[in-house]
Amino acid sequence: MSNNIYVGWDSREDIAYQVCEHSIRRRTRKNGVSVIPLKQNDLREQKLYWRERDKLSSTEFTLTRFLVPYLNNYEGWAVFCDCDMVWRVDPRELFSKVDESKAVMVVQHNYEPEEGTKMDGQMQLPYPRKNWSSMILWNCSHPKNQALTLDKVNTETPKYLHRFEWLDDDDIGDLPHCWNWLVGWYDVQHDGDPKIIHYTEGGPWFEKTRNCELDHIWKQELINLYTS
Repeated sequence: MSNNIYVGWDSREDIAYQVCEHSIRRRTRKNGVSVIPLKQNDLREQKLYWRERDKLSSTEFTLTRFLVPYLNNYEGWAVFCDCDMVWRVDPRELFSKVDESKAVMVVQHNYEPEEGTKMDGQMQLPYPRKNWSSMILWNCSHPKNQALTLDKVNTETPKYLHRFEWLDDDDIGDLPHCWNWLVGWYDVQHDGDPKIIHYTEGGPWFEKTRNCELDHIWKQELINLYTS
């Protein structure tokens, strides 16, 4: 069975999606990983997503990520990640970390953004477990994830979903921070090398953050995308 990686897609960040997808595919040896864009308009056309459009949502995939267990037929393991990421290792290394007793596995950051607005002008909303859901290793077959029906994802509050409130704390596995390395929050010198870089406060595809920390890694991945 192929391991599926669902990547959030936003019309304002298509180039970020392309680079993220490329970084996954070029590090995947032979077969075994499929990359699937989560496009809100496509999900609406398929009648899988019908929530009203929320002006406070920072991306078009803010809540569609919680459809992953359904989209994966409540079977096996799958990954969701934001598009503002660059993978630096074979994704199967992440899939090797699975713990069948957990419903999800995430990096449990203690992250509090300083900016009041995000890089694209959207409001930056602080909340408990901030950025935990930006990279999720989903145990789609876990009984408790059966709770994420289409109706549930389309009607529950963002707080309920992003805080994983359908789960007990013991159902949430903890991954090392290298698997969701927040640029500007972690430090290579003190925290080691990242396996997935997350430009959570803006990446080089935005004018304001063109020369952000670790920008050279994303830019090199972009060059590789167009020259490979």
